[in-house]
Amino acid sequence: MKNGIEHGMKDSVFKLNRHPVQTFSLGLQHVLAMYAGAIIVPLIVGGQLGFTQEQMTYLIAIDLLMCGVATLLQVFANRFFGIGLPVVLGCAFQAVMPMIAIGKDFGVPYIYGAVIMMGLFVVLFGGLFGKCIRFFPPVVTGSVVTIIGITLIPVAFNDLGGGVGAKDFGSAENVMLGFGVLLFIILMNRVSKGFLRAISILLGLVLGTFVAALMGKVNFAVVGQSDWFHMVQPFYFGVPQFNLTAILTMIIVAMVSVAESTGVFMALGKIVDRDLTAKDLARGYRAEGLAIMIGGVFNAFPYTTYSQNVGLLQMSRIKTRDVIFVAGLLLVLLGFVPKIAAITTLIPTSVLGGAMVAMFGMVVSSGMRMLGTQVDLNRHENMLIIACSVGMGLGVTVVPQLFQSLPDGVRILTDNGIVAGTFTALILNLVFNGVRGAQEVKPSIEEKATSHVA
Repeated sequence: MKNGIEHGMKDSVFKLNRHPVQTFSLGLQHVLAMYAGAIIVPLIVGGQLGFTQEQMTYLIAIDLLMCGVATLLQVFANRFFGIGLPVVLGCAFQAVMPMIAIGKDFGVPYIYGAVIMMGLFVVLFGGLFGKCIRFFPPVVTGSVVTIIGITLIPVAFNDLGGGVGAKDFGSAENVMLGFGVLLFIILMNRVSKGFLRAISILLGLVLGTFVAALMGKVNFAVVGQSDWFHMVQPFYFGVPQFNLTAILTMIIVAMVSVAESTGVFMALGKIVDRDLTAKDLARGYRAEGLAIMIGGVFNAFPYTTYSQNVGLLQMSRIKTRDVIFVAGLLLVLLGFVPKIAAITTLIPTSVLGGAMVAMFGMVVSSGMRMLGTQVDLNRHENMLIIACSVGMGLGVTVVPQLFQSLPDGVRILTDNGIVAGTFTALILNLVFNGVRGAQEVKPSIEEKATSHVA
């Protein structure tokens, strides 16, 4: 196999033996595959924090632009950052609930202060993440991902009903739209394959919005009022503010995101026949950290590698970076066109909620799959780690007032369910597995056979 990112940097990003129309079409396909995931995060966060239509339009537009910037940072590898693999970056779903919690508890400026510090942390410690990752073995990472998914499910159901505080919350129309979208997504995953299955969420949102428009539940005025072009604006939502609890929360999200990115990087390395070194991974981490910092400055989101685009690479068998370069450029161009972002804001809350049930349920499933395939669940210790960490994370989320009387220094760990659950998982993993055992995964068949014979 080819060795290291140095080889990748010698390769030209552009492939001259492919027709430009083909390259454009392949790049557009990558944009469509990740588009629903990219726009649903600002729709959820902005909706939960009560943003106006104008603010939502900006948030979606800047998010699309930053997805493109983050992708290009990875594609154009250099000695300091960028892994040089055909990887697409989008909003980190792990950050949704923490950002909502920070915004509601402290205010929107504190979200972006924490996001900037999160990115700085990843940039500064990118070279050390190889060592830090061992404290986030599958039993910890899987538990954290499960906690994140579980805490998001109530958000999805509130939106499915029409949104918290809505006058028509739980109406027959909202419930029908929400569950109708969910049913359509399920059917698409049952009867379709390949690309159609990959964009089933996007198709569900489009169909649900069309039906809602027929019911008179969509207001097109916001699209007509939106401009065709705008310039990005740093600190759109105000000067960033900093809070230790908020920063710690987002750093934990960064650790989980980096752990997932590592798996995507390694999978891509095998797909494109490249041996990745620790330096390669460090460059990839720094590119993500830099993207997160820039996102914080322009009031966007944390960014991470999107695994759905890895599946698209395997399906299309086109594994070159020129296609991803085109996808990144298209995302940047979309970010300068607020009218396209405004079209996205037309999606009714109940329609979005139906899609969120499926998407957030998949987050839970992802955590469970990680625990089931990479963790030895026959060990009572691992089961106890999972039970206590998930229980603590969910308990703090449901009953946050339990720890209100504790000192502020202690409440840093108890004000957020994800922080509390992660801290619990980390400590219990060290107690039961130790530092050397922190990387323990599910035993192989050969190990089980040897143990059985013994």
